[in-house]
Amino acid sequence: MKAHPDSRPTRWAALAALVTAGALLSACSSSSGNSSSNDSGQAKSGGTLTFAVGSDSGCVDPQQVGSNDTIYSLRQVVDSLTDQDPKTGKIVPWLARSWDISSDTTTFTFHLRSGVTFSDGTPLTAQVVKDNFDAVPKLGALGTLAEGYLSGVESTTVVDPLTVRVKFQQPNAQFLQATSTHSLGIESSGSVKKSPQEKCSKGVVGSGPFVLKSYVQNQSITLDKRSKYAWGSSLWTKKGEAYLDKLVFKVVPEAGVRTGSLQSGQVDAIGSVGKADEAALKGGQVNLQRRANPGAVFNLGLNNSRPLLKDAKVRQALLFAIDRQQIVDAVFPTGTKPATSILARTTPDYADLSSDLTFDAAKAKSLLSSAGWKAGSDGIRSKNGTKLSLTVDWFANAATNQPALELIQQQLKSVGVDVVLKQLQIAQFATTLQSGDFDALWGNLTRADPDILRSQYSTQLANFYHLPTSRLDSVLSQQAATIDTAKRKQLVEQAQQLIVQNAYVVPVAELQTQLGVAKKVHNLEFDASSRIQLHDTWIS
Repeated sequence: MKAHPDSRPTRWAALAALVTAGALLSACSSSSGNSSSNDSGQAKSGGTLTFAVGSDSGCVDPQQVGSNDTIYSLRQVVDSLTDQDPKTGKIVPWLARSWDISSDTTTFTFHLRSGVTFSDGTPLTAQVVKDNFDAVPKLGALGTLAEGYLSGVESTTVVDPLTVRVKFQQPNAQFLQATSTHSLGIESSGSVKKSPQEKCSKGVVGSGPFVLKSYVQNQSITLDKRSKYAWGSSLWTKKGEAYLDKLVFKVVPEAGVRTGSLQSGQVDAIGSVGKADEAALKGGQVNLQRRANPGAVFNLGLNNSRPLLKDAKVRQALLFAIDRQQIVDAVFPTGTKPATSILARTTPDYADLSSDLTFDAAKAKSLLSSAGWKAGSDGIRSKNGTKLSLTVDWFANAATNQPALELIQQQLKSVGVDVVLKQLQIAQFATTLQSGDFDALWGNLTRADPDILRSQYSTQLANFYHLPTSRLDSVLSQQAATIDTAKRKQLVEQAQQLIVQNAYVVPVAELQTQLGVAKKVHNLEFDASSRIQLHDTWIS
């Protein structure tokens, strides 16, 4: 199969549909649309955009970052081989002007644009892409997203200076979409040679429209415009350099302070606008922009190796004890949906499993009683002298995390489960996962492809949640290998059913990204993963 910017055979179109099907925007834009609504007037260059985020992940390497607050800035530093249209899900050219895919989807050949350079002046070549992909499996704990996208790679070969071929051991339907992500953003050869730790602390050199100027941990990330940039994504409206001269991302943990800063004009945009702050921002010089994130919903990621959580009845009781609608209504931004699967409904091949995720406190109590857990005088259940207690680790990278968990804590207490909430620093996320020293982790993971289930829950990969070996493994492997769209959909649905019905995790709510953006800011766009792209953004 051969793919070109302007002409693509039917078979290629079918594969693009397979990889990215699903109207990613159909149910998720707000009344203000997918970008700042005030787009009138002549676009102009210059100015600084100041964006307040709630957290800092402690790392400035796009290939090692998974937190939205940090991805917002680092996405601007690196380009990817491809891009994904947020309206259609279609994969389109970026650094790769075209590509060929073998009929069995084991081999992907990318034809690179000529004349692309990194901000250190070195050129983009097939060798640089090979060096990036060869280095990804060695990233370690923080590189699990990128590592998962390249799992099963057999070889990356330089065909000629501007042609690179990636071959997998088996069919790999997810890989083309993976090349559009920030996790596989292409870094300079000099950056690739640095240790993962050095890249995290000092940053990387990319070919993107902005350059990392400074990073002060837990305070700010500052980017400068890249002069003579001329190889943007085919989705972008503006050709050449970005409009804005500078981007400043300030870390402001308190949601109310972020809101006040936007109202007063101290900042131009803020992330993680919660329900409590919506009223204050409506009706002023601010647009609220919303888009639902595809991928794994907010969930309690259970450590299935814990003695308490090895029992499927206990896990299922946790699942039935949670009133998702109450949590969404009380905590999350307007328009947020309760989880109806482990995948968000904007994810390709999502299956509606709402009948398996009903709130049923009586059923939860019955399951716990049948598992031998009896209620004590304080209402908390115990068994053989051990209290039914669960510690949930969480991170302050979304304003909704704490209030959502406090409601979950109350709901689980009502069926006899004691929940202890333990806040950790975001920089501890990877090490906590790797150590396995947790009962449950609260979080979500964004990706516009259902293969996110394999990277999260296959025991053949990292298996951070310590699932037992089961039929789920083969189902996840098969969906990644099939090129039959109907068959892949069926397998992905099976995987969702196995995860939910066995309560390996407890899905709670979809993530809807809501930003507050000053009306003077134009064309601040969501990408297909509900992060932001700032090349076309300008300030009036």
